[in-house]
Amino acid sequence: MHQFNQNSFKMATIYKSLSKRINRVTGMAEVMLVLKHSSSYFLRAKSGIFVTPDNFKDGDIKVNRRKVGNDTEYHQRMKEKMDALCAHIITTATATPIEEITTDWLRLVVDKYMNPAKYAEVPEEEPKKTFYELAEEYITKNDFSESHVRTIKVMIREVARYEGFRRETENPDYTFDVDTITRDDIEGFIDFYRNEKALSEEYPKVWIRLMKRFPTAIGKGQSVLHERGANTINKTVKRLKALLRWLKENEKTSNNPFEGVKMSSEQYGQPYYISVEERNKIADYDFSDNKALERQRDIFIFHCFVGCRVSDLMRLTADNITDGILVYAPHKTKDEGQQTLQARVPLHPTALALVEKYKGADKAGRLFPFISPQKYNDAIKEIFTVVGITRKVVVRNGTTGENEVRPLNEIASSHLARRTFVGNAYLLVNDPNIIGKMSGHVEGSKAFARYRNIEDSTLAAVINKLG
Repeated sequence: MHQFNQNSFKMATIYKSLSKRINRVTGMAEVMLVLKHSSSYFLRAKSGIFVTPDNFKDGDIKVNRRKVGNDTEYHQRMKEKMDALCAHIITTATATPIEEITTDWLRLVVDKYMNPAKYAEVPEEEPKKTFYELAEEYITKNDFSESHVRTIKVMIREVARYEGFRRETENPDYTFDVDTITRDDIEGFIDFYRNEKALSEEYPKVWIRLMKRFPTAIGKGQSVLHERGANTINKTVKRLKALLRWLKENEKTSNNPFEGVKMSSEQYGQPYYISVEERNKIADYDFSDNKALERQRDIFIFHCFVGCRVSDLMRLTADNITDGILVYAPHKTKDEGQQTLQARVPLHPTALALVEKYKGADKAGRLFPFISPQKYNDAIKEIFTVVGITRKVVVRNGTTGENEVRPLNEIASSHLARRTFVGNAYLLVNDPNIIGKMSGHVEGSKAFARYRNIEDSTLAAVINKLG
């Protein structure tokens, strides 16, 4: 005979009994429920709660703490769960019109309470993200250097102007959608980027609107369009390709619009750099009457002895130097998704002396009191002019691709320090990987082929070896 107990609330009553079906393995049976309200309804339902007969007495779960081996902790949880379930049923029944309370209703109330995950509302599908929102996610989820982030943002604005141009001239509904863009869209973007200066002159009113919304300049400054060389175009397109590849790899899209797109390799002229003698001439020049220029000269000389990129130079602190060796992780290599490496540069006594000279001079704790990269470049040109390093070199015009003859003091920049380190070291060492270990180039870098200073004597030595 079943045992009963009743919990009453506003005339609605719950009776509990234990099923006669006992599981042979667990020794447990399910607690059965009856919901009764006067003569209005008498409803049955399973509770979904299982206990052993030893823990059910007088129509309720009673934890048997005397029986040896009884899982009292489990049965205590089941008792608390049963009390909460009954309270929920009574509360729900009180708030429900009597005519709606049926057996199916009771079973549904119990099931929803016991299995809430089955009835959890499916979250609304997130709105589809635009190319620009995905591009921002690409930036925030990758540890890019500040300079690389700026170049990516320049590329994003270029895409925005391309999208805007096509809306203004072709299709007002055109969208640069990562899921639907095709090879034609990519090739159209490349053609647009190559000819944007000419297009802006052909459609001046369109470009007034586009440049107002998507200026070429990041931050403050004049926003103007210039003719672009093949290398500039190629680098921008590579950044777009890297972004779209990341979106595909991270399952933000399944589209691969770059498939079949042919990209040209970047072209560079023979690198120019200053000799050891010219470097020393700059290092020895008396700048005592211009302390600001002296600081930038000293930074440039240190730069010539370590050969890092300016973006890495301006992050260096004393923590990067151990036992006289400069150690840092080149950020550009990481930005471009190449293999992780560390550059290690044993510091020349001159470089160590400069570090000591400016110890504690920078409020941010860096090795030197750096100024902005652009002001640093301007200072380098002024230093070359003052010292008299004005010899002419052949340089490749990035826009036209043609060679030009320019004086060094007009084109000197921070990158010249890197080339000076690599170029002079290359004259002394046959293995480019040794230099790459210090300069941060990846092993087998094609860049080193440009640093070979092929003198007539070198050519003659090769010919002599042939015989």
